[in-house]
Amino acid sequence: MCYMRPLILVTNDDGILSPGLLAAAEAVCELGDLLIVAPRFQQSGMGRSYPRNADTGIIEKFKVTVNGKEIDAYGVHGSPAQAVAHGVLELADRKIDMCVSGINYGQNLGSSITCSGTVGAALEANSYGISAIAVSREADLNIQHSSDYVEINWEVAKRITSAVAYEVLKNGLPEGISILNINVPERATCDSEVRITKLSKSSFSIFLKPPRRDFNKGYILKSQIYVDVESEDKDTDVYAFYVDKVISITPLSWDLTSKVEWKCTKRFKTIFSRNWATGGPDYE
Repeated sequence: MCYMRPLILVTNDDGILSPGLLAAAEAVCELGDLLIVAPRFQQSGMGRSYPRNADTGIIEKFKVTVNGKEIDAYGVHGSPAQAVAHGVLELADRKIDMCVSGINYGQNLGSSITCSGTVGAALEANSYGISAIAVSREADLNIQHSSDYVEINWEVAKRITSAVAYEVLKNGLPEGISILNINVPERATCDSEVRITKLSKSSFSIFLKPPRRDFNKGYILKSQIYVDVESEDKDTDVYAFYVDKVISITPLSWDLTSKVEWKCTKRFKTIFSRNWATGGPDYE
């Protein structure tokens, strides 16, 4: 029987021309066959969105060189999630065994991951039953949405990507884990601690109040890193990354349901016992 190598979907949110995408491809190219599909242009902060524009769904074919071998890559006009969907539904010639999303310019931590196109692409892949990892490398906030790709060192991020991808391909993800979200500090080395963390409730970065301005003119909200170290749990991704400067791996799942028992007020409970759609006789 002929052995078929695993098929690995490599994607991102920074765009098909991002050096981080190439770094991810180089990290996993020895583990299987690569299908490189990413947004044609910079799409950071798009989450798992599905915008609809006149050019949505156009796919451009590129040639990229990965460790000396030229392979095809596809730039999809659309969001990271849309790039993944087209990769799965149109471009893959067989079942995809794993998705690697990244390596992203900039960390994806805490509650702000809901905005992340890197994590959004991984979640989209997992929605098709594909094991996925999202990998981000620390970078200044002012370059995280840029198409002028700054030269940075990807070596440590590549090493952890390769190691985690190997384990996921070999053993799969444990039941209840949908994706692994990996964050690599700028000064991490190949000897740095790798820590399993939980998702912080904080956003890690916050938007700043705009100055007085003309509402008829466009404005991009500015942001800055903000961490309340005293209130941050020591087992979170933010604490591991920001305070201890170690590599954080956070297992994520789809279950957003609160685990807290909801004790409704007496007044609120009336919603479940009346015809609330029409108000009822004493509905206020």
